Amino acid sequence: MIRVENITKKYGSFIAVDDISFEIEEGEIVGFLGPNGAGKSTTMNMITGFIEPSSGKIIVDGYDISKKPKKAKRQIGYMPEGVPLYYELTVKEFVTYMAEMKKTDKKERKEKVKKVLEETGLVEVQNKLIRNLSRGYKQRVSMAGALVGEPKVILLDEPTVGLDPKQVTEIRALIKELGKTHTIILSSHILSEVSQICNKVIIINKGKIVAIDTPENLEKKTVQGNSVYVTVEDPENKMDKIKSKLQDVNEVKLVEENDDKTKKYIITTNKDIDLRKNIFEVFAKEGITIFEMKKSDATLEDAFMKLIDANTKEESNNQAEEKENKKSKKEKIENQEEKGGEE
Repeated sequence: MIRVENITKKYGSFIAVDDISFEIEEGEIVGFLGPNGAGKSTTMNMITGFIEPSSGKIIVDGYDISKKPKKAKRQIGYMPEGVPLYYELTVKEFVTYMAEMKKTDKKERKEKVKKVLEETGLVEVQNKLIRNLSRGYKQRVSMAGALVGEPKVILLDEPTVGLDPKQVTEIRALIKELGKTHTIILSSHILSEVSQICNKVIIINKGKIVAIDTPENLEKKTVQGNSVYVTVEDPENKMDKIKSKLQDVNEVKLVEENDDKTKKYIITTNKDIDLRKNIFEVFAKEGITIFEMKKSDATLEDAFMKLIDANTKEESNNQAEEKENKKSKKEKIENQEEKGGEE
């Protein structure tokens, strides 16, 4: 459906996007993640055809967006961040205007506008001025503008930013429903949202792709060993010697002391076993009271932070090495010039 091949975008000497490639299959809901300034919005704007890449190519549903922009753009609906709308129009007028801009068939336009209003839950407010709508409804109007014209690909840039919890839940449900009939690219800073909605994640940092995988796989890769958090009451400090009595345990580490005199430990093993049964049995024999126990599960946020940190360190090391190489090269040239002068 979408193929990005060796795309680079330069602004003078600054490289916003650096030779990235990825593919998005039909029907996928893909989360596009990265810290501020990573190149997310630049990449999304290149996919929509709003800005041109410095090099590389983007294929949308078989059309090269640089060579056949009209045909490629016809497959795309874009909901930009910040909800830019015409507030003096009614909801229906705005969606109709967007349908006209996308040159939908005049005979079918009225029916298509009606369909989109129903899909986005805007029928009851279709005759209200956009300026008088809540933030949640404005997000829906922006999404309706992206959907009208029946594009195959929907790009959503921060679709739930600024919404209350109820509105967030409604928009997420709407995105999931749209995913049944569209290919969706979702850019969001809310990683729990991406984890719930998307079946693939692309992480970008400093203009380069850091990872492409499912949220589940990224989370699994972040988990180091098999760990359980246990909060206990242990007035006799029996936890100091508990490791020797637990089977297949590598480490018992104190992570927190609470005001109610309970202590929180992390117990770790590298084996693929359920530690909890063993912990219950041993702690009961030792007279250690367990107040809480839960498995240590990594989140997409943990995976994101780990990957970004690792990539940032690698970039810093590469820059330092490059700087050192330039310095050595300069010194070598200067030494050669000095020797030549002496001769």
